[in-house]
Amino acid sequence: MDNFEAIMIAEGEIDATKETYVEAWQFLIDTGMCWQLQGWYGREATRMIEENLCHEPPERANVKYT
Repeated sequence: MDNFEAIMIAEGEIDATKETYVEAWQFLIDTGMCWQLQGWYGREATRMIEENLCHEPPERANVKYT
């Protein structure tokens, strides 16, 4: 998966299974891309982490999300 594909899946522009949708978000979290895009991405990533759908990469484990 690359940034473009992950973003298109997150935006709903590419049809995906629930598993692939979560995988795309995990990719955006792991690469840090979700924190560089518009605010919605960061908020959605935070929600998915809080709901245990995704996990934080080790380097962000002690970061507080707001």
